Amino acid sequence: MPVIGVSQRRLEGGGKVTGATRFTADLRLPGLAHARLVLSPLPSARIARVDLEAARAAPGVLAAAGGADLPDLALAGPEQPLARDRVSYVGQPVVAIVAETEAQAADAAELVDVEYEPAPAAVDAEAALADGAPRVLEQGAAGLDDAGAHGVSGGGQATAERPPNVTAQVRFDQGDAEAALAASAVVVRRRYVLPAVHQGFLETHLALARPEPDGGVTIWTPTQGTFLTRKTVAGQLGLPLGQVRVVPAAVGGGFGGKVCLLEPLVALLARMTGRPVQLALTRTEEFAMGRGGPGVTIDLELGATAEGDLTGLRARVLFDNGAGQGGIGGLAGLFLAGTYRLAAYDVTALDVATNKTPVTAYRAPGAPQCYFALECAMDELAERLGRDRLELRLRNASREGDRRPDGQLWPRIGLVECLEAARRHPLYTAPAGDHEGVGVAVGGWGGGREPAAAGCRVEPDGSLLVHVGSVDISGTDTTLAMIAAETFGLPLDRVRIDTGDSGTAPYAGMAGGSKIIYTVGPAVQQAAAEARRQLLEIAAEELEAAVEDLAIEDGEVRVAGVPGRAVGVGELAELGAQFGGRYAPVLGQGRHVVTQQSPMFTVHLVRVRVDPATGEWRLQAYAAIQDVGRALNPPEVEGQVHGGVVQSAGRALGEVLVWDEDGQLRNGSFIDYGLPTIDQVPDIAVELLEIPSPLGPFGAKGVGEPPAVPGPAAIANAIHAASGRRLTELPADFMRLVPAVA
Repeated sequence: MPVIGVSQRRLEGGGKVTGATRFTADLRLPGLAHARLVLSPLPSARIARVDLEAARAAPGVLAAAGGADLPDLALAGPEQPLARDRVSYVGQPVVAIVAETEAQAADAAELVDVEYEPAPAAVDAEAALADGAPRVLEQGAAGLDDAGAHGVSGGGQATAERPPNVTAQVRFDQGDAEAALAASAVVVRRRYVLPAVHQGFLETHLALARPEPDGGVTIWTPTQGTFLTRKTVAGQLGLPLGQVRVVPAAVGGGFGGKVCLLEPLVALLARMTGRPVQLALTRTEEFAMGRGGPGVTIDLELGATAEGDLTGLRARVLFDNGAGQGGIGGLAGLFLAGTYRLAAYDVTALDVATNKTPVTAYRAPGAPQCYFALECAMDELAERLGRDRLELRLRNASREGDRRPDGQLWPRIGLVECLEAARRHPLYTAPAGDHEGVGVAVGGWGGGREPAAAGCRVEPDGSLLVHVGSVDISGTDTTLAMIAAETFGLPLDRVRIDTGDSGTAPYAGMAGGSKIIYTVGPAVQQAAAEARRQLLEIAAEELEAAVEDLAIEDGEVRVAGVPGRAVGVGELAELGAQFGGRYAPVLGQGRHVVTQQSPMFTVHLVRVRVDPATGEWRLQAYAAIQDVGRALNPPEVEGQVHGGVVQSAGRALGEVLVWDEDGQLRNGSFIDYGLPTIDQVPDIAVELLEIPSPLGPFGAKGVGEPPAVPGPAAIANAIHAASGRRLTELPADFMRLVPAVA
């Protein structure tokens, strides 16, 4: 009975819907103390004085600490667990209070007296580039380096001489873009803006740490990356890796934003007090310091011949990283100059620091912004050339063997197949009604790469225990169990996934970049195959048969063609786990490293209706066509697409983080932050294309990132088709559409 490609329920689903799953907030360690924070009210200031005496004298307080009370970790100012000499954004932690209860810690925090000397702030990214702009970051290391985990593959030319407040600048160029654009029959020149957003997860950031007798620390946290968190905490605290134990807990939503934020501070507080300490952000604190996705401004020029062949592209991409280092600018060249065939291009990406909350990854970091610009420009180019939008894309789409901006060659990709499927789709072919328009956009993602290992033990009860170090944020445990079941020859209900902590688990990268099944899956496949081999060797001796004549069916090892000659899987495993046994235990190990990407592409189609009197627009229909390599668990793959579509559409529907000119966040709550609601989202039709990867398990590619990419462009293009108004900045506020349709 096949397991792969057959719909399977998620293994952890029952626990989550019944409330049995334990999250970090559910843990109650003996002697647990609680921490609260005092955050900066200013975007830029020198800390003149911190008075903690009243707070330290408050009931239940165990410790009150400012930055000067903690070790200097040689990090850039905003990356220090607590600000030391100055603050660089509103919401930067300045003081931590540890008390017996959370309420006591909160009361004591009100007694902290901090005196600030305000300093000029650089709140706008463009203004931060000007000569004489206030300096945002001083020297120091980044707190978390996770760009590679999301698929930043190098390439481009780093620029040593940079404008003020630019932490990194990379350029991708080929040919003479200026000459190519000058010779073009049609050129689209526009500025595109996609503002900062928050991941919007239900569970805020929290962490719990306990000091250990050997001087180390154990940390419980809903992290997406067990080993990256361990590395970060150990590096910042100057501890050997073996003295930092990270226990991953169930993640109440992450989307790239939950790797390592509070953990170093909580570990320091636990060691300071000698007690287990938990810190959980409130929703307001989450918005203030929780690190969402960056706002991006792209100046783009795209040219074509009269026949519809793209000639050249020039772009300046500005990532507003808040008071952080950023680091995903290297992806911009691949997205903008690699999706379509271009003879000449010149893409410069700048990571810019401003006095706002630092940013981190958010599902497909950098891709929604870059494809918003590229796909809106492609749509306008088709209109001005008088050509079908999909035909123009098909004519210029990159194909296998084309050279990418990072110097690599495109492997087998499904971009053309996705476009052809979109051309046939009824949402594209059906005529639009009055005041309706259909939009189309492409999205892509290269995929992360990281080594991984796994273990597979056959239990005496005939089940499999698969040991992994990856964190399940999207149903990956179920899919990994399916891979093991299919490989070994057991039903899914006989497989259990055990996610270990950093002290016991085999290595795996962080859950992000659409890479867990692609990287950990092959290791699980190897481990299950090795366990099967070991078991069959024992069976061959016990049954006096050749290994090639044996098969695993219905929980037994059977000799082919000899009815009744069989022995149970569990019985064979027991022979390697008993006193006086003569067989080694059945324990398969898998180690795998993926050195090449299997890029993923998708095409989204959307129909909107715009009210000509008010500018109000509504999504009427949505379709997503995606190359997934092979859908190992089809309903879960479709679920990933549904979630990505809604997050993608949220950028058009109203998601935006708004800071005023004084660096104050104006909408830091779920009341004011415009998360999409179910009444705004139509049924989403999903079409999965299977163009197998030669590297992924059973041909699978990553799934999670691509569906979060094309929505902003597809919706903006649909609004233009319905109203004649071409939006180059989102969200798509109703009032922007009134003049166009009145």
